[in-house]
Parts: sequence; structure tokens; C-alpha cells
Amino acid sequence: MVTRDPPSEQTGSLVDTQAPSSPTRPIRRTALDMRPPRVFQRPNTALLVAEPTRAVSEIASFTAALPTLRKLPKGDGRPVLVLPGFTASDASTQILRRWLRSLNYNPFGWKLGVNLGPTPAIVDAMFSRFATIRRQTGQPLTLIGWSLGGLYARALAERYPNDVRHVITLGSPFRLSEKDQTNAGALFEVLNGRHLGPHDVSIRSDGYRGAPTMASTAIFSRTDGIVPWRACIDEPSPSSENVEVRGSHTGLGHNPSVLLVLANRLRLELGAFEPFVETGHTCFPAVPYKS
Repeated sequence: MVTRDPPSEQTGSLVDTQAPSSPTRPIRRTALDMRPPRVFQRPNTALLVAEPTRAVSEIASFTAALPTLRKLPKGDGRPVLVLPGFTASDASTQILRRWLRSLNYNPFGWKLGVNLGPTPAIVDAMFSRFATIRRQTGQPLTLIGWSLGGLYARALAERYPNDVRHVITLGSPFRLSEKDQTNAGALFEVLNGRHLGPHDVSIRSDGYRGAPTMASTAIFSRTDGIVPWRACIDEPSPSSENVEVRGSHTGLGHNPSVLLVLANRLRLELGAFEPFVETGHTCFPAVPYKS
């Protein structure tokens, strides 16, 4: 078990402050910054075309798995902010948030409508939403980000490390260097004129800088039809991990394997980290990935 000192409630805390406006610490630079951008191959057309059918089948799997999912250990009421993927809204995370509530967690949607990418309005409102929940609950937040939502989650953790307990990403391509390496790249490019420039380090970085400083779990699927799975995994660190599941990209939020991983990871104590151990569940497998 890796144990970290719990985040200070004073240094860098959003409690008793206004909405976020500036980073609490300098951007971290490591040897990873000196590496040339990695080229990832976007998923093949067959996986992309099968995405809708697979996502629907995973809803059926979720329904079948409910008796098992309802028997999982209850939580401690900790706040969890759930961030949706590109072109999605809180409707896409409704199943996930309802299930989290059934386990006695305190889930929050982002309440910002459709995720059109990192526009100035969305970024400002997201930071304000984060700060509001932090002050209301009086606790560091666990962040669950799906796809692009995971990049937002990591940006929040980068900016406010003392206010984030755990970062969990679902199929989030945080290592991408080019938009055209995903099957959503063309649509993202259409909206690119509205997005913040790469110089704005509060939401977009100029390169992958390694895992977050707090506990982090990157969940991915090799059969993701939207983003390249290799772009969704972190470099090894004492408090980060990658967990592989089977499934589509658009079904990750209700994939029973993902939910089993989430239930396990949400039970980690603040400041402590223990690597995920394979569930051993034949129908809903989830396996730690070693890069």
C-alpha cells in the first residue's frame, strides 16, 4: 500500500474562497516533456460502426448485472463529480450517477449542458461548479471523467491538487498529440474555433506530463471504437494504475466491469493507495494493465 499525507485543508483549498481563477501550483515538468509526441492509430472502422450496437448490449448487461451490483459494499457519502464526454451531457451519465447514489455516494452532474469541448464558457463554468461542490460538501472531490470529461478531470486535479481525492478516467485519451488520431477528430475540428488555445494550460497541456499527483485510475478498453486505447493509459507511478475492461467507448458509463472497478476504487481511504486486484468475475472481467 502506498500512503500519502492527506491533502491540507488550508493550502490550495477552495473552501472559503471564490470561484477558481488561477493555478495553485506551477505546471509540473518532467523528462516526459522532452519526448517527441507519440503517434497513435485511431480505431478501425469496424469497431467504430459497431459502437452503437455494443453500447446497447452493455445496457442489457447492466440490467442483468443489477443484482450483483446492488450487493456491492456501501460507500461513505463522499462527493463524486461526474464529467461527460464530447457532445454528451448529464443524460449520458444518469445511469452511473443513480447507481453511485444507490451505493451511498454523493454524485454530482456537471450541469453545463452538452460538452462541446473546452470553450471559455464551459471551462469557466466547470471550474466554478467544482469550487461550489467543494465548498458545499467540505470534502475533497473524487472526479470521474468519461472520454473528454477525463481530460477535464485531470485538468482540475492539476490545478487544484489539494481539493481532489481521486481521479478516475473512462476511455480518456489524455496522451493524444493530434485530434485526427481519434474517430471523433473531425467533429472536434469543426468546433475547434470555439476552444481555448493550447497556450491555456488551465485546461489543455502542451504534452503528456505523467500521472496526477493524487490517486488515479485510468480505465480503458482495447476494443474502444472512438479513441486509441494506448492513448488512455498512464505511465507507472506509485499512486496511479491502468485497468482494462472489455467493451465499447460509448458504453463505458454503464459497463458492469467498469462499475465493479469504480465500487472497488471508491473505497480507498484519503491519502492511501492500493493497486486494483483483478475481480475474478468471469462475466464482467477487469484486469490491471502493466505497460
